[in-house]
Amino acid sequence: MATIIFNFEDKKIPSKTVEAEEGYSILEITEEHDIHLNHNCGGVCACSTCHIYVEDGEDSLEEISDKEEDFIDRAINPRLESRLACQCVILEEDAKVTVTIPDQSGIIGHEH
Repeated sequence: MATIIFNFEDKKIPSKTVEAEEGYSILEITEEHDIHLNHNCGGVCACSTCHIYVEDGEDSLEEISDKEEDFIDRAINPRLESRLACQCVILEEDAKVTVTIPDQSGIIGHEH
């Protein structure tokens, strides 16, 4: 099982570590483990509401596409480590990935 550590910009929310199988996206993992992350388009890379920061373990995720990069440019406060959670598919069974979920309070969208 892969290990995913979720940190949050909103410091009122404690970090959470979960295990998941390879082949699932970070967005699907948030849904499964009741972790709040907005996602308007339903996980099809058509918006930027599931924007996250991948702090560690990028090599264990599906490579970023040009389409994803275009939507990241529209996200709030994009950085070099920005990704869309719907496109971050775990590729390795023993992956260890650390992500930070941006503050969701200013994002209007579907909530988990």
